[in-house]
Amino acid sequence: MRVSLFITCYNDTLFPETGKSVVKVLERLGHSVEFPAGQTCCGQMHYNTGYQFEAMPLVQRFVDQFRGAEAVVVPSSSCVAMMKDHYPKMAASLKDEKLRADVDALLPRVYEFSEFLTRGLGLVDVGAYYPHRVTYHASCHGLRNLELGDGPLRLLKAVRGIDLVPLEGLEQCCGFGGTFAIKNAEVSSAMLSEKTTAVLNTGAEACTACDNSCLMHIQGALHRQKTGVKTVHLAEILAGDEGTTR
Repeated sequence: MRVSLFITCYNDTLFPETGKSVVKVLERLGHSVEFPAGQTCCGQMHYNTGYQFEAMPLVQRFVDQFRGAEAVVVPSSSCVAMMKDHYPKMAASLKDEKLRADVDALLPRVYEFSEFLTRGLGLVDVGAYYPHRVTYHASCHGLRNLELGDGPLRLLKAVRGIDLVPLEGLEQCCGFGGTFAIKNAEVSSAMLSEKTTAVLNTGAEACTACDNSCLMHIQGALHRQKTGVKTVHLAEILAGDEGTTR
């Protein structure tokens, strides 16, 4: 299959290894990956902070860049949730019938990375090897908007060498929520404290999730406490193999 990668702002700017890992996994499975160079932002930052009109051109750009894609894979459930939940409404608000039709035609081919593996390809074993003790945090957009369910956990359970330990309060928000962490800093910090305590109680070497935004928030607290526990995107674990040293 020819897979188109939408890398997202967060990963492009701060976590490039995640995108490389997505490509490694998909190519290992026999798929070709293309990266449309004209892609930009999904518009979530604009939309969520009240600049909804300014986000409209980004919807059009996304459609223009990916309209011919066989499948679009995105290593971020929050960005996919933005597309699935808001693109149709945004197109409808413009009364742009062509854009609405283009959005409706494209969105069924847009997948969060773990969703593409489990639902799009019907896989759980992707040939990964990661000999570390790991716990998994279910980010809100994947859990509640995309309803990924136990798909990410099933992928992790199939990883060779992994010691996967359950996280208490798995479904509890980490407190990030984009600008929520800034506008409601005290509440966010309290939620983060509960999450990091749960992570540390597992004795895990690493905490993983489908969103680097959540992981960055969690990593900040773990780093400030000098815990030695790291965060790693699910794609980077699935990209591990016998020859990988981490």
